[in-house]
Amino acid sequence: MNPANPTAPAAPAVAARPVVEMRGITVRFPGVLALDEVDLRLRRGEVHALLGENGAGKSTLVKALTGVHGIDGGSITVDGVERTFASTADAQAAGIATVYQEVNLCPNLSVGENITLGHEPRRRGLIDWRAAHEQAAGHLRRFGLDIDPRSALSSHPLAVRQLVAICRAMVLDAGVLILDEPTSSLDRSEVERLFAVVRDLRDQGVAIVFISHFLDQVYEISDRITVLRNGRLVGEHVAADLPRGELVSAMIGRELEELETIGRSAARSVDRTTTPVLRASGIARSRALEPVDVDVYAGEVVGLAGLLGSGRTELARLLAGADAADAGTVAVHGTPVRLTTPHRALARRIAFSSEDRRGEGVVGDLTVAENILLGLQARRGWLRPIRRAERAAVVAEYVSALGVRPADPDMLVRNLSGGNQQKVLLGRWLATAPELLILDEPTRGIDVGAKADIQRKVADLAEKGLSVLFISSELEEVLRLAQRIVILRDRRRVGEVESRETDLDGLVGVMAQTPGATAGVTREVL
Repeated sequence: MNPANPTAPAAPAVAARPVVEMRGITVRFPGVLALDEVDLRLRRGEVHALLGENGAGKSTLVKALTGVHGIDGGSITVDGVERTFASTADAQAAGIATVYQEVNLCPNLSVGENITLGHEPRRRGLIDWRAAHEQAAGHLRRFGLDIDPRSALSSHPLAVRQLVAICRAMVLDAGVLILDEPTSSLDRSEVERLFAVVRDLRDQGVAIVFISHFLDQVYEISDRITVLRNGRLVGEHVAADLPRGELVSAMIGRELEELETIGRSAARSVDRTTTPVLRASGIARSRALEPVDVDVYAGEVVGLAGLLGSGRTELARLLAGADAADAGTVAVHGTPVRLTTPHRALARRIAFSSEDRRGEGVVGDLTVAENILLGLQARRGWLRPIRRAERAAVVAEYVSALGVRPADPDMLVRNLSGGNQQKVLLGRWLATAPELLILDEPTRGIDVGAKADIQRKVADLAEKGLSVLFISSELEEVLRLAQRIVILRDRRRVGEVESRETDLDGLVGVMAQTPGATAGVTREVL
């Protein structure tokens, strides 16, 4: 029985030949050995978790299996037949479908068009759009999604788009389904809905690869676990037989106790007798956020907690000038300001890291150095270029301080793992020397090691006087870092608590107004 979830079934004893067997997989990139003779075995009717730090090789292994990357050594066998995949179409033809962490959909098309794209039913040589939308509606119903397949995808939130991406994979009727961080944008009820579908597919004999940094979810849904570290196989385990502490140690190569040295930043005292760095009074935006008050003092980490759709991101965007408020006032160091654009906010030394790392964060076609310098150059103005020596010094400082790997400032950011992209994004805003740093889900979808690095850096910066507004769906993370937590629900402020005076259950009780309720709460080791 699974120690983390006693109701979860134990891994089935399957002696049959694996549906997929990867042996000795080696992948090289210029100057990097991404995978070093890695093995992976996938069995029908199992959920197989693939775990490891960002940069461990998970995505590279998946892309080797799905034809995105060629392999430099080893073999891939599907149903006992050795295969070579030159493209994703080859892998799909072999019954292998993938839903990646970053949702790759077409927001300008309808939901139904996205689901059936490339596999539309035809009649007399033409696409039968009525049948296509009916087919899409059937897949949506499996997820309990009561949405019109003819509606524009762009009209739906990120969580719905993630489910649409999974529905799209279902169209392939795959024998192997790879889910890369499928729950990163879902609340608890949506996770439960997804897991019901995953279990149903598993019971039908589908082999499912589950990649996630939510360890509770890994133990809840997985039968078997393979761990990678630094491009090498650490081991394959039956989930029910692997204690969580051993799993974390295997993933990061450090003992769990080392992670706990981050400590509780929340225990630190903050002087609130001074003028706050930022004071927002009644700030609101029509149909997005009811009037909210919030103060942030020097050296203070203020957490924003709430379920999906509570208004956390909307508040962050108003304070950062990404969206314009239509009510309320904002003062910086006691001086009223109008933060109508991100540039105006940056001029007031307010930096904002969006939750949408891909769409509003890093620029994949630019290098690490260019991404780090973007914010600083924008703050100075494009007519005052940064001198070469200063550029090199700034980039070297933040690549080193944040532990960006590989430490190559000339590498394109798109070639970095998600955790290292997040570190580059954090470096960009720190390079502007902000007084207030607004972080919206800075650790979502990254591994426990990178997460610990970022948490430690945020705590250290706050101790040195930086003010931080911190948003995370992981309440334990908010409790660990924030001295004070503002709670939102239904796009309005419903409470505020001191971290040292509450715990997870107390925080959830305020969020849900049901003591002990945990709907929508994601728990994890870090």
